Parts: sequence; structure tokens; C-alpha cells
Amino acid sequence: MEKVDLCVGAGCRSRGGNGTAGRRTPAGGRLCAVCHDRLAADLRRIPRLYDACGRVLGGGRTGPRERTSGGHLPGMPFNTAAFEVRSAMLGVLGSWASLVAEERGTAPPRRAVPDLAAFLTRHLGWLSAHCAVGDLTEEVARLVRRAGRLADPDPVRRVRVGRCAEPDCRGTLVATLRPEAPEARAEIRCDAHPDHRWAGSEWTRLGRHVRRGRPGPPAGRTAWLTADEISRLWGVPSGSVYRLASERRWSRHRRGGRTYYDEAEVREALRGRAGSGR
Repeated sequence: MEKVDLCVGAGCRSRGGNGTAGRRTPAGGRLCAVCHDRLAADLRRIPRLYDACGRVLGGGRTGPRERTSGGHLPGMPFNTAAFEVRSAMLGVLGSWASLVAEERGTAPPRRAVPDLAAFLTRHLGWLSAHCAVGDLTEEVARLVRRAGRLADPDPVRRVRVGRCAEPDCRGTLVATLRPEAPEARAEIRCDAHPDHRWAGSEWTRLGRHVRRGRPGPPAGRTAWLTADEISRLWGVPSGSVYRLASERRWSRHRRGGRTYYDEAEVREALRGRAGSGR
């Protein structure tokens, strides 16, 4: 029987934990195309997140804060969490860059986050076949999550739309909504290539594109939306949402005092209504 090599990336490891098999890897590699692209995207994001965390070190508007003394003026706020994640970025990227330099016999980069991230990106092809690359994907993904919460701590909801609409892109489109800022525009972005993005008003068109000829979401992977989120994504009044939910008997569940509706049923009912206000 032919041996099938499965991806060891963080994304596929989480799939395994949910009972879903990991994706296959190309010959000689240990990462599938999706996990490879996600790692590349995370490495591109880290320098920007490092800078964003630096802006809140002195007690900026984001992230948890503590008051310390020592190197700062007495009582000056200091964001310990931002300091720790920046230190972790330097340490993690520095360790992996040292591994590459030693094993490949090449000069290491300058010990600065932008240089380290660029160095690892240049050697990503080699790293993708390394026996420890699964640990790299997990450590980098964890850094991105930690830094992202500090750089942009406003509560957000992320809803999976489907595969990216750009030709040949293997990423997944995710709609981001901010419950605490209903006036903010929703955004749909690819998790593999951040430059692939669309306004929330294009949700319906994208949904038709990414689902054309493809099966629906796996069992247990239903996306759930609040009435407010439905109103903002499709551009229809909240009253119409509640009326349709009652008339069409949308599937729903309640959590934390809020009602959520099945996104697939909502999409079917609101097809062609985006922006109409009906």
C-alpha cells in the first residue's frame, strides 16, 4: 500500500484534533500547500505586529497594562504583555534563524525581527521539509495570535466564508465583524494572503463564487450569525432579519443571551437582497 504523508503544520494538527484528517504533502515536504502559505503569511505579519506592540509599550490605548517603576518614571504605565510578546518574537525567530544558519552553513541575519522574519521566509522551502517544521508553524502562529490580541484587542467575530476567490489561491476567506462597533464596515480577508480582501458588502457575491460546484460545510462546522451581523453583511434592516427568521424558521441557537442564526439558511433567504434594503 502506498504511504501517504500527512501535513504536520499547526492547521492540520488542529484538524486532526477535530477528527478530520490532515492534508497531503508534496513529495519531500512536510507541509501541505495551505499550511505552507499560512506560515509564509504569518512571517510577513510578524514585523508589523512587532511594531504595533511597540506602540503600546508605554501604556497606549491597546492591551492590558500594569504600572511599574524602575526604568520608567514613577507610576508611568508599562504594557508588560506587549514587552513579553516582542521578546518572544525575537527569541523564537532568532532560534529558528540560528538553526537554519548552522544546518545550511550560511551567515545568520542581524538579530532584529524584520531581518529574522525575512531570513526565514527566504529559507521557507528548506524549512518546509525539516523534521521540526511542525513546531515552527505552531510557535509562529501562537506569536501572531498573542500579538494580534494586543495590537487590536477589540472583540471581534470571525466567520468562515469559504475558499479564496482569487485564482490559484489556497487560502480561506474569513469575514471579520466587531460587535462593539456596529458602524464599522465588515471586512473579508484571505488567511493565507492578507492582500486578498473585500468589503463586507461583497459577501453575497463571494459566497456564490466560493460555493459554486462545491459541497457545503462539513457536519458540525455551521457558521452562526447574529441579527446585527446579518443586517450589516447584507445591508438589510434588522426588522427584515427578524421577520425572515420567523417566516423561514431559520435554525438558531442561543449563547450568552444572544440569538445566532444558521449562515447557510440566511444566505439562501437573502440571495439577491444585498443592499436592497427590503
